[in-house]
Amino acid sequence: MKLFYADHFVLPLPAGHRFPMEKYSRLRERLRHSDLFSGDDFIVPDAATDAEILRAHDAAYLERVARGALDPAEQRRIGFPWSAQMVERSRRSAGATLAACRHALAEGCAANLAGGTHHAHRGFGSGFCVFNDAAIAALAMRAEGRVRKIAIIDCDVHQGDGTATILAGQPDVFTLSLHGEKNFPFRKATSTLDIELADGTGDADYLAALRDGLEQVFMTLQPDLAIYLAGADPYRDDRLGRLALSFDGLVARDELVLRHCAAHGTPVAVAMAGGYAREIDDTVAIHANTITTAARLAPLLRSAATERRTSGSPGGQETHQRLPAA
Repeated sequence: MKLFYADHFVLPLPAGHRFPMEKYSRLRERLRHSDLFSGDDFIVPDAATDAEILRAHDAAYLERVARGALDPAEQRRIGFPWSAQMVERSRRSAGATLAACRHALAEGCAANLAGGTHHAHRGFGSGFCVFNDAAIAALAMRAEGRVRKIAIIDCDVHQGDGTATILAGQPDVFTLSLHGEKNFPFRKATSTLDIELADGTGDADYLAALRDGLEQVFMTLQPDLAIYLAGADPYRDDRLGRLALSFDGLVARDELVLRHCAAHGTPVAVAMAGGYAREIDDTVAIHANTITTAARLAPLLRSAATERRTSGSPGGQETHQRLPAA
């Protein structure tokens, strides 16, 4: 299973900044020492090109980001001060999800050890998100003729508002967002399916809601590819989360999503999305559990990818592996 990373492109954030930039390098180091992956499994991706970014973002916005011409209000909305490192890291993070999608289509599953920047809209960034990697990747995979039907399965605790608005009107893209009802963003967008959860929602209710959402995704679309945003922030001790999932509940969430993908013959690219636990080690552990769960299920997902290729996809032929969905 290939893991794409860009944690060595570090944003120069001021002391005390609440974004946990350190989690990415710590995640990669933890996985390197897990004995599940070889050195060759860790790959630095190419940066997303202007052409790839411009399928999802306005040219004027991309130009302001690239030139350092974002005004103070735009920078505050993003949450990062502009820097050349911010631009390069954002391009690389989008490139990592692009690469993960391409490898997932060949191998069944791959991951971006960052990404999930779902608050970036077509013409502005927001909520620590500059470019929307899932939207960029979804539109690229369609433009390249690799797939026709794509599902974005967003399990970050915050709604994927940017993804919803960028991909609105795409009949062969299903955006599912499972998020806190009263959490950021406070003005919600409209995904294909939004499942809003009350503060304090725990494992059982969360997993029941997710199961219902996944059934709607796969009954409606039968996607050729899924992009899974596996946020660590539904965790009960997340500073920005407001939900109450346990470590075990989050592992069960990951397994539920990945088994649904395998059962329906759908390759999946995984992105980490948010995570702001009071103890950064908790966030790193949750993200690491997501990757190790994907690695454990990789043989099932690889079989799904093989079945997809031999069935003649892309283009929408339905492929089904008779595997348990949960």
